[in-house]
Formats: sequence, C-alpha cells, structure tokens
Amino acid sequence: MKFPAARLSLSQQFLLVSFPILFATTLSVGWWVGRQVHASVVQRIGADTALYVDGFIAPQLQRVGVTGTLGEAERQALQALMADTEWARRILSLRIWRPDGLVLFTSDGKGIGQKLAIDEGLAAASAGSIFSELSVRRGQAQADHGQPLERLIETYTPIHTSDRGHIGAVAEFYQLPDEVDREARIAQRRSWGVVAGVMLATYLLLFAVVRRGSQTIFAQQGALSQQVLQLTALDAQNRELNARVRRAAEGAIVLHEALLQRVSASVHDGPCQDLGFALMQISNLRDAGDAQPVALARTLDRIGDAVQAAMADLRAISADLELPDIEPLALDEVAARVVRDFRAKTQHPVTLAAEVAPGLQVPVRTKTTLYRLLQESLANCLRHAAGAACRIGLRADARALTLEVRDDGPGFDVGEALARRRLGLRGMRQRVESLGGAFDVTSHAGRGTTIRVSLPLASLEQAHG
Repeated sequence: MKFPAARLSLSQQFLLVSFPILFATTLSVGWWVGRQVHASVVQRIGADTALYVDGFIAPQLQRVGVTGTLGEAERQALQALMADTEWARRILSLRIWRPDGLVLFTSDGKGIGQKLAIDEGLAAASAGSIFSELSVRRGQAQADHGQPLERLIETYTPIHTSDRGHIGAVAEFYQLPDEVDREARIAQRRSWGVVAGVMLATYLLLFAVVRRGSQTIFAQQGALSQQVLQLTALDAQNRELNARVRRAAEGAIVLHEALLQRVSASVHDGPCQDLGFALMQISNLRDAGDAQPVALARTLDRIGDAVQAAMADLRAISADLELPDIEPLALDEVAARVVRDFRAKTQHPVTLAAEVAPGLQVPVRTKTTLYRLLQESLANCLRHAAGAACRIGLRADARALTLEVRDDGPGFDVGEALARRRLGLRGMRQRVESLGGAFDVTSHAGRGTTIRVSLPLASLEQAHG
C-alpha cells in the first residue's frame, strides 16, 4: 500500500515537509532576534537617560565621596529636582545608593538609611558600568524593592565624585517602558521582515533547485518506463520467436525423415520399378535363347524404354534436390528463375509481379527459402489446380519480404490438410518460422488457394552481419 505522499513529486514533498520546518525556524529566529533587539533598545534608552540623570545629580553629590552621607541642602536640591516637569516626565522614581548598599536618598522618602543586599544592578554600577533592564515585579517583591509600577525600566548608573575616577554613589531610577516598547516594536518588525525575507528567499531558492531535480528525475523515470516497456515487448517477442524456432527445429527433424521417406518412395515406385521390369525382360531373354529376331527386338525396345524412364525419373529427382547457384541473384531474379524453370517444364500459365528495393542485400538462406517456397507452391498448383492460372506477388525492402502465391484452382479444406500433416505445407511453414517469419494458407472450395508469407529482413540482416 502506497502512502499519499508517495504519489507526490519530489518538489511537492519538499513543499509539504520543509514549510513547517522553515516556518518554525522563522518563528524561533524571529523571536530570538526580537528579544535581542528589545534588550538592545532597553540598554540604549537606559544609557541615554543615565547620562541625562548624571548631568543633574552629580553636582549635588560631590561631598558624598568624603562624608559618605547627604546633607539636608543636598536632599532638598534633589527633591526640587524631582518636582521639575521635564524630569518628572522622564523619571518616575529615584534612589541614591552608597556603593556598600546603604540607601542615601529616595524620591518618596522611604527606606533612607537602610542597608540592603547588593544586587546585580548595584554591583555593576559600583564597578563603573551602566546597568539597565526591563523590570517586572509584582506583590511583595515590588513593595520591597520600591518599584512604583509592575513593569518599568530599571537603571543603575555610577555617580563620580570630585576625585577623578572615584565612584562615590550609585543612582537607581525607574522610567516608563512606552518609548522602549514603541522602538522595540519598530525594530522587531524590521528584524522579523528581514528574517522572513531571508527565509522566504532561501525557501524559494531551495524549491527551485528541488523542482528542477524533480523534473529531471520525472523525465528520467518516464524515459526509463518507456525503455522498460520496449524491453518487455522485445522480451515477449524474443520468447515467441524462440518458441517458433524450437518448434521449427523439432519439425525439421520430422520433415527430414518424411523427405527421406518421400525420396525413398519416389525411387522405389519409379526408377526401381522400371529397372526391375528391365531385369525381368533380360532374364526372359536369356531363357528364350532361340527367340525370333522380331521378338528379340521388341523385348530389347521394352528394356530400353524402361531404362530410359528410370533415368528420366532419377534425373528429375536429382534436379528437385539440387539447388542452383542463386547467391549472386537478387530476390526478384530468384523468383524469375523459379518461374522460368517451371514454365519450361510444365507449360503452365504463371504471372510474376515483383517489387524489390534496388540494391537490397539479403542472406543466402533467405534466397534459398524464397526459392523452395516458390518451387513447392508451383508444384502444388500443378498437382491440385492443373490448367488454372497462377499469380505470384513479391515485395521486399529493408524491413521485410512479403510473398503471395494465388491460384484459381478448385481449392481444398485447409484444416483437413493440416490434420493429414501434408509434407509440402509443413515444410513451407517450417522454413518460414525458422527465420522468424509468418506463414498463412487460405483455401475455399471453388475459390482457389492463397499462400501468404512474411519474413523480417532487418533482424535477419543484423544476425547475418
């Protein structure tokens, strides 16, 4: 059982499998890039605000590095700063730390003088770095840390005192994340667009490569299927030809024995009878030593006639068995030679219509087969359709030879003739099938007989070459 995906092309399978993977990869990369962009925007805005804050607060904290505390005048100056409109728009809450964790000032006045644990941001600022993050705290954690709202940007920035390079305090402040969210959304959309564009371009490029490969494979599969079909047809044809050749070979043995029996019968019934009669007359002549000259002459004449008849029969049998030199002849010339010899012997009416491609070269065995087929067909016409016209049609080109012999005789029952295993028809069929050809005979009472033969010349020429 084939799964539905097995019926899809390679490019369609690539679309089906790779799209979820690329989509998930795009989401993952886009999310990671978005996080990085968001963190970068938070750091940048925090750093910009830290510089702003440092410009206002540092002048008020120059004595902290010496006294370690804030005076009343310095606290009032910081409270006045928090009341400034521009400051309040940007900063929601401010806390001043000593690097050891002591709270020196808060904008809401809570927790001053407490010493708290040093967290990551305070430690980074005490070391001289600006630390900024998006802080999300809820419930008790929000109250303990003094964070005004659940979600704010928390920034720690070092405050340098009069001593060059000395960090006397750390300012911690909170600001609304609106600007960060707005810039982060813009940057994330841009980054997502770039990631999606790169992924889409990669996807389309890979799809184009896979599609081209799929089309190549599909074309090769089609060509391979055609070749398999052709080879299957050739294999079936070869099996059929092999079976016909085996049948022809098996029949050839039987035909050879039947031919020998026919020759034996012809010699026995013809020349042997005449020679036996001659021997008997010679014996009678020897016994009648005092025979009259007239009777002796008659006896000798009968002996001479019998011997001459035997010689004529032997010559006829020999002529039928011997094949003339037809190798240098073309196919139409071979047919003309058979017709000419037949007419000379029998005076039987025969017409020949031959169309043979000029310069056509065929093996000698093909010429021999044509010669014997015409010889046997004309002999059958003479035996079974004496006096009836006989017509021969021959066509041959580089592909095939077709032969048709038709007479206007009384006809016969083909099925009965094949059942009686007539030597002539069997011999012609065996000759044709041994060369991979087709043999057919049709006959009807009162409508004559037609023999059709087809021989493939292309395969014979290749085998001969």
